[in-house]
Amino acid sequence: MDTAGRIRLARRQAQLSQQALGKQLGVQRSAVSNWESNNARPSMEHLVAIAEATNASVDWLATGHGRMQPDYDPKDEILAADVDIIESPIERELLERFRQAPQRTQGVILSLMEVLVPVRRQKK
Repeated sequence: MDTAGRIRLARRQAQLSQQALGKQLGVQRSAVSNWESNNARPSMEHLVAIAEATNASVDWLATGHGRMQPDYDPKDEILAADVDIIESPIERELLERFRQAPQRTQGVILSLMEVLVPVRRQKK
């Protein structure tokens, strides 16, 4: 099943019409229809919103991996996935809060970090 099919299945499982889902996401019904018929792909922001509206896993919607409906708190997934690579409690909290922030806020945070901590690019 492709992303379009998973979006349709999640919407139907949540007992939402295309119109109702579109309203929750702030898009037209036709946008939902286009996503479900593979005429367009939802942005990551919309995919996250679809997951929240339908109680589906973002990973499952995007890739088909994992379970359709998570039976855990999404914050647990973040910590479980990163526990092996993040040793600092401060870094873990930064990542958790960053992932909880709206996309616009994430962009502001990233812009601020780019100013505060410039990345030195290696010359080829």
